[in-house]
Amino acid sequence: MASLKVLVVGCGNMGTSHARAYRKLKSFEIVGLVSRGAKSRERLSNELGGAPMFSDYAEALETSKPDVVSINTYPDTHFDYVKMALNANCHVFVEKPLALTVEEAQTLVELALQNNRKMVVGYILRVHPTWAKFTEMAQTLGKPLVMRMNLNQQSSGDHWHTHKQLMNSMSPIVDCGVHYVDVMCSMTRSKPISVSAIGAHLSDEVDSDMYNYGQLQVRFEDGSVGWYEAGWGPMMSETAFFIKDVIGPKGCVSISDQDKGASDDVEGHSKTGSLKLHHSELDANGNFTKKDEIISTSDEPDHDGLCLLEQEYLLDAIVNDRDLTHHLADAVNSLKIVLAADESVRTGKTIML
Repeated sequence: MASLKVLVVGCGNMGTSHARAYRKLKSFEIVGLVSRGAKSRERLSNELGGAPMFSDYAEALETSKPDVVSINTYPDTHFDYVKMALNANCHVFVEKPLALTVEEAQTLVELALQNNRKMVVGYILRVHPTWAKFTEMAQTLGKPLVMRMNLNQQSSGDHWHTHKQLMNSMSPIVDCGVHYVDVMCSMTRSKPISVSAIGAHLSDEVDSDMYNYGQLQVRFEDGSVGWYEAGWGPMMSETAFFIKDVIGPKGCVSISDQDKGASDDVEGHSKTGSLKLHHSELDANGNFTKKDEIISTSDEPDHDGLCLLEQEYLLDAIVNDRDLTHHLADAVNSLKIVLAADESVRTGKTIML
């Protein structure tokens, strides 16, 4: 099979990691790098040995004639960029979230299916071996489940600049929350029925209509409940910034946050210390019958390694014509839940799904 020509759009953290993955996989050939800023694309082009560079996406699409477009830009560009790529008969990899509204996301899903093009949304935790194990272990704890998760990021400098740019179109609980709501849905395998959320505006550097701290709560049909919390900015606390914990009648399982480093370290967002499984069973004297189990996760892939797994998933979908209907339905569903949470913050009401 001839190499698949790929156009990488966005040369920040995610674009760089995905470009490295395409370079490693012999079935891909990078035919262009697109970014608004010259500095980021020049740095990445130099790293890759001189990939062609563009400042204009439409021009890059027309000139490079790619088979695949990899979209790693701010969320407010996703709908237009994905639509253009699909209409140019390209397969698409797009970082989450797929779009800014459920209607836009559904439009893109229908267009991909109609054009018979593969579209993969960057749910990096889905390819993460530790998170797969975490989900599997959560499913052994009985029902209902209580799922507690957060990712607060104390940011400054370039990281705070990026967060402010992201907040031009969406809040932290929407941008990051799609990952964790998706995980909760996988753990319960139950239908979400309602969402409540709270938010707070903590910085004059952020538009007054936007909140840089938020927490959402989801209720599921089987009685399970979950919360997710996310805050961005120089004021955020690094105490308990990483909680990934699930409780059921039979016990609990947690991702340890040992040796995670600072909350603004991109490696730390997916890196895990270990998994800890606790059994709730008591003996006749009321004492625990089993000791807690610690499962090492020291051999897990780093951030670039996870991006490589995502691109292998995309490659397999294209080469072997995999059906991505469920993948795309889940991407739309998780977006629907976090957007309902955003509505709850703004209206002060519980949103029924």
